[in-house]
Amino acid sequence: MELYVPVLALAGLATLFAVGSVVMSSVVGPSRANQAKADPYECGIEATPQALGGRFPVKYYITAMLFIIFDIEIIFLYPWAVRFDSMGWFGLAEMGLFLLTVFVAYAYVWRRGGLEWD
Repeated sequence: MELYVPVLALAGLATLFAVGSVVMSSVVGPSRANQAKADPYECGIEATPQALGGRFPVKYYITAMLFIIFDIEIIFLYPWAVRFDSMGWFGLAEMGLFLLTVFVAYAYVWRRGGLEWD
């Protein structure tokens, strides 16, 4: 049990800091409510009634999925960069093949107009 005491102490300290920060900001901070603060904010564009309960275009979801896919593919570069020395030429060839597939997919999406926001 004595091995967990530092972990529990740190968790308690983190919880105390988080709760204390929220309480102090509500006590000390200004609270001037107005209509502009109550309105939803979406990328600087005024909210319209259709956007609040309407449909989003499919282009929005395609762009979001493309971002997630390419972001996850880039994350695969980090373990390779850490273990680069031990993998040798095989690792270099495999990463070259991986990057080739990523760039082919990127070129395909670009040619099809998937990155244009109309």
